[in-house]
Amino acid sequence: MKDIEQIFTFITELDKLKTITRQNRPVGIDRKENSAEHSWQVAVLAMSLSKYAASEINILRVIQMLLLHDVVEIDAGDTILYDELARKAKEEEEHNSAKRIFALLPDEIGTSYLSIWEEFETRESAEAIFAYSMDRLMPVIQNFYNSPSTWEEHNVTIEQVLRLNRPIGNGVPRVWEIVEPKIAAVFETIQTRIL
Repeated sequence: MKDIEQIFTFITELDKLKTITRQNRPVGIDRKENSAEHSWQVAVLAMSLSKYAASEINILRVIQMLLLHDVVEIDAGDTILYDELARKAKEEEEHNSAKRIFALLPDEIGTSYLSIWEEFETRESAEAIFAYSMDRLMPVIQNFYNSPSTWEEHNVTIEQVLRLNRPIGNGVPRVWEIVEPKIAAVFETIQTRIL
């Protein structure tokens, strides 16, 4: 019974992800998404694009990573990808958050979840590389279909977008071939609006 109560406590803690606001807006909606919405949507994106993975992957493992990777935002909050100094500064805080939150679970489950989270962070397995590419891809897609884009709102340059999202190509090269010119098109539109 204690294990079940621990799981209830963990699941209740995850409710806090619904209060963590990210920078991207859901397409066509005039509010920012929350981390729980992102985790769900990026997991569905991964399922949908799994056949395009650069390597053979275990999609269940990928989905586990994507559902757990942002749990740390409960304590650490969300940091926009393009603020590289802030992201680097949060690494230890995020690791401490992962340890705290997964410790709410029974030991066996908590240890497993922490391991999955760490695997995503190190990006050394085929599953982690693919999961990370999906995590990068989801906000890019939102930027394609929202105007103004988050990139425009935060004065992000095309060079930053290309450099920081190039890992999409590590996980799904065929998708990156489609995405890269779309990024250029978004920035052409931004330039046109500025002029």
